Parts: sequence; C-alpha cells; structure tokens
Amino acid sequence: MSVAFERTVVPFTHLEQLRAGRAILATEGQALVELSRSLDPRFCTAVDLLSQCRGCVIVTGVGKAGLVGQKTAATLSSTGTRAYFLHPTEALHGDLGCVGAEDLWLIFSNSGETEELTRLLPIIRNQRQAIIAITASDASTLGTQADATICLGRLIEAGAHGLAPSTSTTAMLAIGDALALVASQRKQFSPQQFAGFHPGGSLGRRLASVKDVMRPVDQIRVAADNSTIRQVFVSRSRPGRRTGAVILVNDLGQLSGLFTDSDLARLLEQRRDTQFDRPISEVMTVRPLTIGPDAILEEALQLLSAKHVSELPVVDAGGIPLGMIDITDVIGLDQRQTPAAAASPPS
Repeated sequence: MSVAFERTVVPFTHLEQLRAGRAILATEGQALVELSRSLDPRFCTAVDLLSQCRGCVIVTGVGKAGLVGQKTAATLSSTGTRAYFLHPTEALHGDLGCVGAEDLWLIFSNSGETEELTRLLPIIRNQRQAIIAITASDASTLGTQADATICLGRLIEAGAHGLAPSTSTTAMLAIGDALALVASQRKQFSPQQFAGFHPGGSLGRRLASVKDVMRPVDQIRVAADNSTIRQVFVSRSRPGRRTGAVILVNDLGQLSGLFTDSDLARLLEQRRDTQFDRPISEVMTVRPLTIGPDAILEEALQLLSAKHVSELPVVDAGGIPLGMIDITDVIGLDQRQTPAAAASPPS
C-alpha cells in the first residue's frame, strides 16, 4: 500500500524577506567599499578628460548599463559638464551626425563585449575622439580601446540566483557619480552655478540668492534707534504679513540693532510699561546676526537653525539694511533644519 504525500509550499516569511533584502544591500554595499579601495590613477585620467573636454560628453551603453548612462549624463549636465545620452544602435543608424570633433565618449558595459558597442569603437577611433570606459576588465575589447578604463572587477550579482544586473549596475552608477562630482570639483563648479541649473522646486529656491528671496526694505519695519518703543510700534506698520522684528538704524542709516515682537512681549510680561517711552536702543539686540545679499539661501537657513533665531537682516558691505529673511517665509524649504529654528524661541 503506497502512501500519497501532499506537497506543501513553505511560505516566504517576513523574516526571510528581511534577511534576503539585507543580504542584497550588504552584497552591493560591500562591492562599493571594495571598488572605492581599488580606484587607481586611471580614475584621475578620466577626471582630467572630463574636466578638459571642450565639447560634450557622449554617454552610451546598452540595456541596464544604458539606463545607468542616462542617469550619469543627467548628473554630469547638472554639475557643470555638458553631456547627453546616445544609444549605440541609434548612433550606428545616423545619429553620429550629432557628435562633434571635440566630444568625449563615456561608455558603460560590464562585459565590454556588447556587439553594438564593439561596432562603434572603430568609428570613434577614426574620428580621434577620446573614450572613457567603465567595464569589468581592461582586457575586454572596450577596455583595450579606451583612453581611460575604470575596472569594476569581477562582481557577484545580488539575489538568490545572481543573474539580474544589480551589483554591477550599482557599481557603474557609483563610478558615474564619482566621475561627475570630482570633475565638477576640479572645475570649481559653485553652488550658485548649480542653482542656475536647478531653478525649479524647493531645491532651486534653497540655492537662490538671498536678495532674490528676502523681503525688501520697503516691506519691512525700519526705525531710528533713538525712537521710543511706542513710536516704533505705532508708526512703523507695513501692509501685508509683517516680519517678527524691527530693524533699527543709526544716524548714518546703518544697522545698529534688532527688536523683536518677543522682546516687546517680555516687557509686557515684566510690567515694564515705563520702558515704552524710552529709546528702543536701550533694549534692542546690538550687533545682530546678518547676511549679505549675494549669499545663497541655504546659508541663511543654516544660520537661522544654528543660532536659533527667526529673523536675519540682509545688509550691504557698508551695513545698510537691504531687507530681511524671516523664518516664516522659508520654513519647509529645508526639512532638516528650519523646523528646529521655527520651534525655538524667537530672538
């Protein structure tokens, strides 16, 4: 008498899923650590080629490597190196016409033997254009034809079967970032230039100049420092949402102090009513923090957060007030910093 055994499927439990996910991240992370240690002077040669390129960087690759190439082209373009992605098949069917004599090629291929790319290499060489290769081995067809070859080495793809491009594409992506960012540093690409390429969204606003974001002087409260507190608050109202502080100036029109709404509230709480008819200079904050109009807003955000203040006067080189950065105008632009400043007691 035979016994029939029922086949059962062991469920892929949450614990096993976590273990698998962590193993994949660990595999890719370790590959990046080892790759960082193996970088040699050929990386510097590649950076030199990128930073000295007088044309465009033509980035190419097939499949997943091509997708990495598209991202790298975008990173290069946004960090001061003109670049665009050109699929090798399209290049072989007419799009080579968009390539200039001073252009440079950045080619991604793990094997270095992809047919479309190997067919393209002799054409590039005939045009005497330089090639940077990111590939597993410098002994591959691509590696031997490149002016600078960055070797990924033999990488184990992550996952149970080790088949899908994962570790290799992560390594390519990281090398592409390293090349783009180091070339940008080599070219002394500034935050202001970066801001010019990213005008949209919160990132663009954080990188904008202070003068483009501040409330101008005609929209804030400015008073002489020899005025009384009562005179300042009765006569210095402004239309619209007001700032939380009054900028005080001396006889030369230079910033001499700052008096906040919180300062006024403290006087009321302490029942110092007689102070209201005394010069405001007696209770103002002398030599408050300031910022220049050409600084980027990110610097202002850092000052507001680090010093726990809510208002930052903007002054020119001679100390003349030009405007003010108010925490209520910029809160939310940097979620890491501004809530801390907003939660702090105003100055």
